[in-house]
Amino acid sequence: MEDPKKVEEGFGYSDNYQGTYNEYHNEVKKDQSTEHEKQLEKRVAPEHMPSMKLKDDDPQLAFTTSKPKNKRVASLDAFRGLAIVLMMLVDDAGGVYPRIDHAPWNGCTLADFVMPFFLFIVGLAVALALKRVPKMTVAIKRIFIRTIKLMFWGILLQGGYSHTPYELVYGVDMKKIRWFGILQRIAFVYMVIALIEALTVKLRPTVLNPGHLAIFKAYRWQWFGGLVAFLVYMITTYTLYVPDWSFNGPQSKVTVRCGMRGHLGPACNAVGYVDRQVWGINHIYSGPAWIRLKACTLSSPSSGTLRDDAPTWCLGPFEPEGLLSTISAVLSGTIGIHYGHILIHFKGHAERLKQWASTGLGLLVFAIILHFTDAIPINKQLYSFSYVCFTAGAAGILFSAFYMLIDVWGIRAPFLFLEWIGMNAMLVFVLGAQGVLAGFVKGWFYEKPENNLVSWILDHVFIDVWNSEKVGTLLYVIFAEITFWGVLSGILHKFGIYWKL
Repeated sequence: MEDPKKVEEGFGYSDNYQGTYNEYHNEVKKDQSTEHEKQLEKRVAPEHMPSMKLKDDDPQLAFTTSKPKNKRVASLDAFRGLAIVLMMLVDDAGGVYPRIDHAPWNGCTLADFVMPFFLFIVGLAVALALKRVPKMTVAIKRIFIRTIKLMFWGILLQGGYSHTPYELVYGVDMKKIRWFGILQRIAFVYMVIALIEALTVKLRPTVLNPGHLAIFKAYRWQWFGGLVAFLVYMITTYTLYVPDWSFNGPQSKVTVRCGMRGHLGPACNAVGYVDRQVWGINHIYSGPAWIRLKACTLSSPSSGTLRDDAPTWCLGPFEPEGLLSTISAVLSGTIGIHYGHILIHFKGHAERLKQWASTGLGLLVFAIILHFTDAIPINKQLYSFSYVCFTAGAAGILFSAFYMLIDVWGIRAPFLFLEWIGMNAMLVFVLGAQGVLAGFVKGWFYEKPENNLVSWILDHVFIDVWNSEKVGTLLYVIFAEITFWGVLSGILHKFGIYWKL
């Protein structure tokens, strides 16, 4: 089986050829032998084919075969890079710009697009990586190994062991370790959709005349998996009885009164109840976004002192990447894999964009109707069905725009830094978004931990110069973090260095 990283977006165009594989194939297939066509299907240009130009009047279509390479559609890497950049922006600047931080409960902010964007692109990439499965056992083994690796890094980075970059402390009390987080959710969704894609490869009918309904029929098992996830989530959310529950407050034990079903508020929803029962209340996230609700603080949407009449649940724990909400997140990956199937079977740019845009717009409209009729509010913490549709629709529209700009029109240069970051997403996520490199640099201080290079640059180069914590922090994130990782990723790309799971 080919390396999924190599075939993830492979349509086999060289550094000088800016079209997709299908365009190139249509240009040269009349003049090439059957053996050459087989080599193209493997995304490797024939070694003995001389350098040539497909169209003398179009220098962008120069095709050089001196160094056969496997390439990915650039828009996928750019979109993945955008998700990483958004994560760094909202994580590090969200504290001073609460409007871009996670919504305290219902609603959707910039931060709330990050997770579904990741899951969307995971699904799209899986469709391409598992287009063919020569050896089933090898494919299944790789799926489980990658899942385990993602789980491991998730627990290490977000389980409580690492406290960087805010504290120079390592270690976690196993009685309070957090079992689920960002990478664990990505791992679970990846495992489910990749297993379905691999195990059903021989059950797929040949799509001779691709159409909107034909794609759904050919990949009905993938949608059946999404339907199962949807039904499990919806039935559990609206029928599971949620009793009273307690947690250890700052001074004493606090009891939250519930005793209801189908509640979608912060305190008594089934999503939180499932996590408290499965993981235990000491093993879930202790600083949920709901503490910024108006019911909890007068500083809403910013963090602030609790109101005197704040409800008892305001200081309670809640897992935003919990088990039941992660089951719902499978739908984000399923929609992403559908976009990948369209990319595989529809050969023309116009047809692909038509299918993508119509799907994305339909999902957006449906989500808005659900939200504003109060049928199902858009809610990231619960990963509600309307939230799935809204964010997947936005991802589909945005990816379509990236594809048109980068892969169709060839406007690649402005998006190169996103592409480079996307090609080394795991490295940037671990060292950058999770603050491991910043914590390492902070570990080298003078006399006091506060006297370190990172803090000095933030305080004196950005905040003091602009005389504003908000502006200084934002510029620090843009130039000292995002730009740094973009440049570093570009250098690593130049030398062919990637962190592969």
